[in-house]
Amino acid sequence: MVIHYKCPDCGADMGFDSESGKLSCDSCGRKDNVEDFPKEFMFNRFAEGEAVEYHCRNCGAVILTDADTTATTCSFCGAGVVLGDRLSGNMAPAKVIPFTISKEKAMKAFKAWCKNGRLTPKGFMTADRVKSITGIYVPFWLYDLNSKAQADAVCTKVRSYSRGDYIYTETSYYDVHRSVDLNYLKVPADASVKMSDQLMDKLEPFDYSQLKDFNTPYLAGYIAEKYNYDDKQLLSRVKCRIEDYVESYINATITGYNTTAYKSKHIDTTKKQAYYTLLPVWMVCYDYNQAEHVFAMNGQTGKIVGKPPISYGKVAAWFAGIASAVFILLKSAAWIIGGGF
Repeated sequence: MVIHYKCPDCGADMGFDSESGKLSCDSCGRKDNVEDFPKEFMFNRFAEGEAVEYHCRNCGAVILTDADTTATTCSFCGAGVVLGDRLSGNMAPAKVIPFTISKEKAMKAFKAWCKNGRLTPKGFMTADRVKSITGIYVPFWLYDLNSKAQADAVCTKVRSYSRGDYIYTETSYYDVHRSVDLNYLKVPADASVKMSDQLMDKLEPFDYSQLKDFNTPYLAGYIAEKYNYDDKQLLSRVKCRIEDYVESYINATITGYNTTAYKSKHIDTTKKQAYYTLLPVWMVCYDYNQAEHVFAMNGQTGKIVGKPPISYGKVAAWFAGIASAVFILLKSAAWIIGGGF
């Protein structure tokens, strides 16, 4: 089922506008609240065959997508379409954070970020080589978790004192026990096989106070993916992540000792709830020196992650500058020691 949103005033296609947070018509400028958009102007067309081929209601062109796509644009007329049959049942998201950064602002921010790279090649900072910039709603699971932990440790306090000609060292031993009960809310894990876990983790944090109940108009004009991994398949990964936080918390509660040696530590993390959520990401493909570099931008906060190319000439010059500065400081120090003043 292909879903189009038509402007009630002029009949043109409408898409989600990141700046206003509303459905917007580029033709006449009309804007509608997502929740209040009149259903009679939301047009559906059911897929043909085995639901792998869709037709654009505007121009009739065939829209071919892979099995994971839930929203896209028509390659012929540019209309934003939502593939509604892929967003139903257990594939329907519970929550969404809408884009708040437009494509134009994302491009401007990316170019500014490139120019701040002190060790990037000069051509990378100045050349306009962006191959594509795509707004994608990436599928995530947000977990509410509870962690109960028990830890036993032997800690020591050491003091030294002198009596007469002798120095004494006294070591006191303490049995320390910690029992903690911690709740963690909305711990994210990306559920797309196409996205790098490391790249997506670095895009955090998102502002979850801006979570909205899912509604298909938020996807109009963007690309969206459905999840490849369900909440059970990603739970072990999230538990490992939480255990690091729990251990850090326990360590932070044991202070004032010279040494701490754990005899036992047990952490039990359980899932209370998991929300299938779509989070906004701008993906930028940048062509430089016959290689493609991929960057990601948080579509809500503007945070950019990725690895730009490194100019080894600039690196060498940077180290040479540091070495020169150190040499000058050492020379000045030697002059002072030698009685220069």
